[in-house]
Amino acid sequence: MLGLSSADHRVSPPVIEIPRAYNAAHDLIERNLRAGRGAKLAYIDDQGRYTYEELAERVNRCANTLVGLGIQPEQRVLLCLQDTIDFPTAFLGAIKAGLVPVAVNTLLKSADYQYMLRDSRACVLIVSAPLLPLFAPLLGEMPRLKHVIVSGGEAGAFDSLQTLLPRASDSFEAAATSCDDPCFWLYSSGSTGAPKGTIHVHSSLIQTAELYARPILGIREDDVVFSAPKLFFAYGLGNALTFPLAVGATAVLMAERPTPEAVFTRLRRHQATIFGGVPTLYASMLSGALPSRDEFRLRSCISAGEALPRNIGERWFRHFGVDILDGIGSTEMLHIFLSNRPGSVSYGTTGSAVPGYTLRLVDDDGRRVADGEIGELHIAGPTCALGYWNSREKTRQTFQGQWVRSGDQYLVDENGHYVYAGRRDDMLKVSGMYVSPIEVEAALITHPAVLEAAVIGEEDSAGLTKPLACVVLRPAAQPTAALADELKQHVKALLTLHKYPRRIEFLAELPKTATGKIQRFQLRARYARNADTDPTKCAQ
Repeated sequence: MLGLSSADHRVSPPVIEIPRAYNAAHDLIERNLRAGRGAKLAYIDDQGRYTYEELAERVNRCANTLVGLGIQPEQRVLLCLQDTIDFPTAFLGAIKAGLVPVAVNTLLKSADYQYMLRDSRACVLIVSAPLLPLFAPLLGEMPRLKHVIVSGGEAGAFDSLQTLLPRASDSFEAAATSCDDPCFWLYSSGSTGAPKGTIHVHSSLIQTAELYARPILGIREDDVVFSAPKLFFAYGLGNALTFPLAVGATAVLMAERPTPEAVFTRLRRHQATIFGGVPTLYASMLSGALPSRDEFRLRSCISAGEALPRNIGERWFRHFGVDILDGIGSTEMLHIFLSNRPGSVSYGTTGSAVPGYTLRLVDDDGRRVADGEIGELHIAGPTCALGYWNSREKTRQTFQGQWVRSGDQYLVDENGHYVYAGRRDDMLKVSGMYVSPIEVEAALITHPAVLEAAVIGEEDSAGLTKPLACVVLRPAAQPTAALADELKQHVKALLTLHKYPRRIEFLAELPKTATGKIQRFQLRARYARNADTDPTKCAQ
């Protein structure tokens, strides 16, 4: 038995029984065909519309293609794909064949992909055509990589997914996997140093749907779901793949960057009923001329990735008449485990534990803190990853028995709601993604004008965290607005776009300890809530 029976779909809080013999892709597809949804729309992307029957055929053709290439069970398939129908096709096709897809961020640099290809030991790369140039210089250095398949454009010397799929059979018997077998990886950027391959098992996808999407989000078969966070994120993967397929809803995919204009266009055009975003995007959408609420059919909105400021949620509700359910998840836990609830939203908090998950707050010695006191958030629940690939020490640091350390600091208020209080480390959450200050500092000091740099988080006018760089220049350099802009562009060229400092402060010196260690806490105190200053300000 590789799927769930209709009785198994019912949540028996907080435990959901998953059969021992279970294949996640088989379940997510076949449950819809058995329910008679073959002719119902599963996906809408920028190029077309695809029914559940067409999705099932595409998934089977992809599985046959990969097996036909000689890829063996549990070998990795790296997916660097934009949000089109080819992502669920390749992701579910690999899983159905008993392979392990590794979905990676499409916004990275060639050096990041070089590391991930080597670290994962991927035998196959499936990449969107616009992203192929980032991989081209690397491919000759990857002896384990046997096949490159290009999606949605000119493939050149490589195979084209659009050519391969029609040649393969549209029938495939799912691989005999178990609920505890490795199913897919997502690379976590949640700490300093190299990214970590986070290994999830077959049972985890459906668990997120049964524990969060059905009872908290209230997703239904007649919903149209649009997620601005992309499928390569754990958050976006649940929003636009697991959740709609779990109930037979329709998902809208968009390959381009989620600007407010592009997002409003999709929400209006496809009359989406559920929308997933991040606080930075909600703030941007509220900053311009707002369309009328009558143009939309939204009934539920969710937010994760970083704490949602109270004013953004309240402004959104006043205009659109729909609450934003703020929650928190992680790559290690796969999706949201702490959330506000429909009808009882408490803006400025992250709500309470999702049934099926257990939370605790502990101090530096591992002791539980009292209500109202700040502690590190630990989570226990059935969607916890197996660990990090080839990273034993970091696995031990994060996964401690049944508990997963989040690195996030919280307190519980008088109403039992969790209130975000920052990070234990110096990591920043920017646009829903982690930023290492050390990484940005290392990029800044490669500029010939920079002697030293320290990066901290600064709240903007919407209450969202953005990187602020405090820079000490070399003697010959002059602190000017033009140089500040030049430094921003320098970082953009070296790192992923969301990591660049939004503001540059030029200082005569950085505060340091007697041993020379930079005291970031002094800088944080100095620039706390100083977001209304000129972004090109120079202080000497």
